[in-house]
Amino acid sequence: MKTFSDIANEGIGKLATYEPGRPIEEVARELGIEDPASIIKLASNENALGTSPKAVAAMRGAATEMYRYPDGGAYYLKQALAGRLKLEETQLLHVNGSNEALELLGHVFLGPGANVVMAEYAFIVYRLIAAGCRSDVVSVPMRELTHDLPAMLEAITPDTRIVFVSNPNNPTGTMVDGAEIERFMDKVPDHVVTCFDEAYVELLPPEMQPDTLRYVREGRKVVVTRTFSKTFGLAGLRIGYVAAPAECISLLNRVRQPFNVNAMAMVAAIAALDDTEHVANTVAMVRDGLDYLEREFLDMGLSYVPAVANFILVETASAARPTAGRKVFEALQRKGIIVRAMDGYGLPAYVRVTVGTRDENERLVRALRELLTG
Repeated sequence: MKTFSDIANEGIGKLATYEPGRPIEEVARELGIEDPASIIKLASNENALGTSPKAVAAMRGAATEMYRYPDGGAYYLKQALAGRLKLEETQLLHVNGSNEALELLGHVFLGPGANVVMAEYAFIVYRLIAAGCRSDVVSVPMRELTHDLPAMLEAITPDTRIVFVSNPNNPTGTMVDGAEIERFMDKVPDHVVTCFDEAYVELLPPEMQPDTLRYVREGRKVVVTRTFSKTFGLAGLRIGYVAAPAECISLLNRVRQPFNVNAMAMVAAIAALDDTEHVANTVAMVRDGLDYLEREFLDMGLSYVPAVANFILVETASAARPTAGRKVFEALQRKGIIVRAMDGYGLPAYVRVTVGTRDENERLVRALRELLTG
């Protein structure tokens, strides 16, 4: 008798399952912690300030309308985004978190015989999308844990369909600037779609944000994906958007499921776009948090990767301190602090830490000091 695995598409059974940041409730159950509120989660790059207050108010106001299907075309959300981003509504697509955007790109552009080019330590979902579409991955070594765009250009082949540039990059927290991107875009071949995954871009000062949307306005083969999960604090609603030339949006729409974004998420996203105070407070919290963590890591003799987003990659293993990142992750978890082990990314000496509130950051530092001196 054949099993499900026998009749599944080739290679699916060999895929690694994506390891998300562990939920607080799950850790509390596993460790027998009676008060889940005593646990702090610094694992999933969520907004430590919480959800945009304007989004919360909008959701409360819309709650009684949730018996109706959402607007399948996201008319009002596209209007709000188009005005803010100086794009046409035909250049925008609403998605169930930016992960869905990556999946739609796979459906449209990938298949057997195609490949994607990505940085070695970029967002692991790119690999999963390619594998699910039975396409190859060309993995390009990073330069100081930052995208090496000239090397990525050289890695492009006639079979390349998508180049993924996570910017700022998850999990390393590094970025390439607008000048590097412009040099890359001057040389990228015409048969390649470049995807700039900008989940964290709003956390950058305006002068540091690369103007990738200009390539969309120019009609270049560029797709920009963004999310409301990070800066706006709507991770639980799963909503994001794609900016791309209208022809590309039309193709993505053909493989998008109907009603892919729920009505509550759209209402919250529209309100969050206007919550400039929450965004400013979030950016300030992240800058202060990164400064504090970097100082404390240096004081503890820990190497880290200078970050521009709301998380930081810190090396907990060295010749003098042979403590693997997974061991530190587990030990911190027993202390009620959830961070992210990086062995799944091929970085077993590191953990990734989300910037929290000042109290959360201080608690993490105290726990790390205890672990590393104990």
